[in-house]
Amino acid sequence: MYKFRELKKAAKQETEGKEYRLAVLGNCATQFLSQCIAGFSHLEGMNLKVFDADYNQIDAQLLDPDSETYAFDPDYILLYLASDKLYEEFMGLEMKERTAFAEDIMSKLSAYWDMTEARSKARILQMGFTEIDDRAFGNYGLKISESFSYQMKKLNWLLSDAMSKRKGVYPVDLLSVQLSLGRERFYDPVLYYNAKVNVALESWGYVAEQVFHVISSLQGKVKKCVILDLDNTLWGGVIGDDGLSGIEIGELGRGHVFTNLQLWLKSLKLRGILLAVCSKNDEDNAKLPFLEHEEMVLRLSDFAVFYANWEDKATNIRRIQESLNIGMDSMVFIDDNPFERELVKNMIPDITVPELPEDPALYLSYLQSLNLFETASYSKEDSDRTGMYQAEAKRRESEARFASLDDYLQSLEMEGAAAPFDELHYPRIAQLTQRSNQFNLRTVRYTEDEIARIAEDKDYITLYYTLKDKFGDHGLVSVVILKKISETEVFVDTWLMSCRVLKRGMEEYIINRMVSEAASFGIKTIKAEYIPTAKNKMVEHIYESMGFDTIGDGLYSLDIESFSKLKTYIS
Repeated sequence: MYKFRELKKAAKQETEGKEYRLAVLGNCATQFLSQCIAGFSHLEGMNLKVFDADYNQIDAQLLDPDSETYAFDPDYILLYLASDKLYEEFMGLEMKERTAFAEDIMSKLSAYWDMTEARSKARILQMGFTEIDDRAFGNYGLKISESFSYQMKKLNWLLSDAMSKRKGVYPVDLLSVQLSLGRERFYDPVLYYNAKVNVALESWGYVAEQVFHVISSLQGKVKKCVILDLDNTLWGGVIGDDGLSGIEIGELGRGHVFTNLQLWLKSLKLRGILLAVCSKNDEDNAKLPFLEHEEMVLRLSDFAVFYANWEDKATNIRRIQESLNIGMDSMVFIDDNPFERELVKNMIPDITVPELPEDPALYLSYLQSLNLFETASYSKEDSDRTGMYQAEAKRRESEARFASLDDYLQSLEMEGAAAPFDELHYPRIAQLTQRSNQFNLRTVRYTEDEIARIAEDKDYITLYYTLKDKFGDHGLVSVVILKKISETEVFVDTWLMSCRVLKRGMEEYIINRMVSEAASFGIKTIKAEYIPTAKNKMVEHIYESMGFDTIGDGLYSLDIESFSKLKTYIS
């Protein structure tokens, strides 16, 4: 972790790239927090400008539409109510008033969210609450609502429940930082009483890291795949030497370590993280535990890609990346062997390679502490992502048997559908805007609440697209948002697509349906724009290839009346 002085110095540095803005509002002194968030972001390559509001000015900043916070025009607003200040407020209440303390604080927070959403488009980052046990009731305090420890546990639960219903509010789990560091290391009473700063100086970096992770995930910087070694990583021992009965897995001895690691990986898979294998092994030996060992948690069906051979791991990882068609920076490689880790890090700088501890008993806690899999969204389609990639492998096998691409595409029996945004699909649509980077023409991120507002706004024409074929259902793969700029013109605010369906005729299908939908509203011209990023060069010329005219500076135009329907084998 970066030291406080290092973060404070980095906060003053200039960083290149797109600028993002964060306003920090708290009921305590937040200047060190703001400096550390800015410094951490700059050291991690994010151009984040941070506005730090004056001490205990949340109400004034959020109530006044002309406040410094709103004038700053932030992309994110961080709300921080320190438990230490709440404790002082709690202690000033009569006993009968204390029983409703958590509800009262939650009502105040909900009002803050309402005010923010009414006056700003900023996403709300809500800091959770640390816990303080003043021992006024001892252990009995967990039973009675008049105790502060009872109220704070209740408040954290109420906060989680309320955030689950507010799609534009994102949690920052401060309690996990406190638990990880321990109260003695996290809290500095001298600093609090002298400067109203309630976190020890060297602990602010850990808090800033949590904020940075949430903002990064909202910008689409998420991990999508874990690539796994096998021997002494997923089980103890070497399958080729020790045999099926000799590897360590299950409840006994050291096997418990690897079982719990597999359980965690299974949970990642169920929430949408792809699992892949990259092992130096004979393929038959490598697959044997997944097929025949009764205590294995993971099975072959849990993996999107499986490579076991004697080639170097960097080569196989590149094959996995090519197969999945996701960025190297969205992949994590886990291997117990320091030589293999160093090789991969040197040959593929963008991939994340955790330095596993020597003792396998520490693997799981170490990996969990890295918080590599932060997310800003979840949809039901995530749980079936592995199945979608397995079906894609079958498509590639089928493609190899055809003499021409046209014959292959016809054989897929593809069926597409397009429909206006609806409530059922808001989570998936928002998720795609937040996570799509390569096939994304303008890279605009939206929350579920924002998607809902757009869907209900008559100034927008919205379409989501689905695709299925004889091998399976791709699900919701593309999103188009058209903004009306006049009675006869629209602007393509958003066009993004999953790279899983590239070069299948889906791009042409999308444009055909986009044009017909716009025409049904009396639109004559579609204007569009390509904004380049580090990741979307693949779509630099997509509009030209779809029949749009170039009008300069990344802008394009399509005359609907002269448009000829594009060829596609999607019905």
